[in-house]
Amino acid sequence: MSDEVGFVTMAGSKATKEAPEVGIGMMGYAFMGKAHSNAYKKIPYMIYPPPAVPKLIAIAGRDEESVKEAAKRYGYSSYYTDWRDLIKDDRVQLFDNGGPNDIHAEPTIAAAQAGKHILCEKPLARTAKEAASMLEAVTKAGVKHMVAFNYRYVPAIRQAYELIRSGKLGEIFHFRAVYLQEWIIDPSFPKIWRLDKSRAGSGALGDLGAHIIDLARFLIGEPRRVSAMTKTFINERPLPDGTGVGKVDVDDAFISLIEFENGAIGTLEASRFCAGRKNYQSFEINGSKGSLVFNLERMNELQVFWKDEQPRETQGFHNVLISELYHPFWEHWWPQGHLIGWEHTFIHEIAHLLDVIVNDKDIAPYGATFEDGYKNAVICDAILASAESSRQIEIKY
Repeated sequence: MSDEVGFVTMAGSKATKEAPEVGIGMMGYAFMGKAHSNAYKKIPYMIYPPPAVPKLIAIAGRDEESVKEAAKRYGYSSYYTDWRDLIKDDRVQLFDNGGPNDIHAEPTIAAAQAGKHILCEKPLARTAKEAASMLEAVTKAGVKHMVAFNYRYVPAIRQAYELIRSGKLGEIFHFRAVYLQEWIIDPSFPKIWRLDKSRAGSGALGDLGAHIIDLARFLIGEPRRVSAMTKTFINERPLPDGTGVGKVDVDDAFISLIEFENGAIGTLEASRFCAGRKNYQSFEINGSKGSLVFNLERMNELQVFWKDEQPRETQGFHNVLISELYHPFWEHWWPQGHLIGWEHTFIHEIAHLLDVIVNDKDIAPYGATFEDGYKNAVICDAILASAESSRQIEIKY
């Protein structure tokens, strides 16, 4: 994988040059702050030699006691309770926005204007219009920009990408993807920010669907049109502070038909109401020469079928363990069969971004740029518009 992302080369057992430091400023200390911080700490000794050494400068969050504890826990040298102070810190070169969706745009635009490179969690924005303003800001500033669609960095998914690009699957006919979870199925679950349209933008669509929309574009290509349905199963939930109930104004689930510009057709579905499904993301791709099946809950495996495989008597799907040194990213990890997990996708993703920053490379095609984030938001908006109008919507960027 090092040829692809341009990591510093080795001469014998020593790096040919010392990796530069990149100062990291993190906004948010919860789920994504934890995942990204873990990656920054592991890159220097696992992606070796590293393209750059992340230096954990500062972390920002609104609650002083919590953010102070997070700085201590993760190893940041400073903390701030106002993201504006984080952006003013001259030691910070890379601004990592791991906050809720409603604080993606303003801090990210300010960071770009201050000349910081940007990593922003998905979805990039609550709407396509908001995403467009963020894309305009990073383009004008000339900074490197990346949306954290980390599933592009699952070895099995990258292997699927390479098989498709090589033409081995032939003409692509179908892409079917689902992303299913169960965590809000209880009616007593409170109305957190993810269930508030003003903060989240959408529900299962932006939270889970954005990931499979990105994979559809990454693996298959641009969509031409969509038609969709959304559903909110529980319309009111208890407020987190116990003062009453609040209206749920986002989707609990969506399902969409999709047609691609290359002629392929498919379906996209996401729900947070699927009992027994913890983090079930799966897709199937059918081509003229074969098929691929992936399941995130068995993320080191890829099911492959080749139509013309001989002998026909033993033809069928093969369950391939993606853990060999010749598979994507595996040169950085363990001997074959010693598996990696979800956290490693962030290590691969951020290592790619660091390489792009210090060696002035392009994020695309392997990484998701803010343009990808904007196009993702356009598709999300189209799905919501289709569900509301009960008609097919053309995708127009």
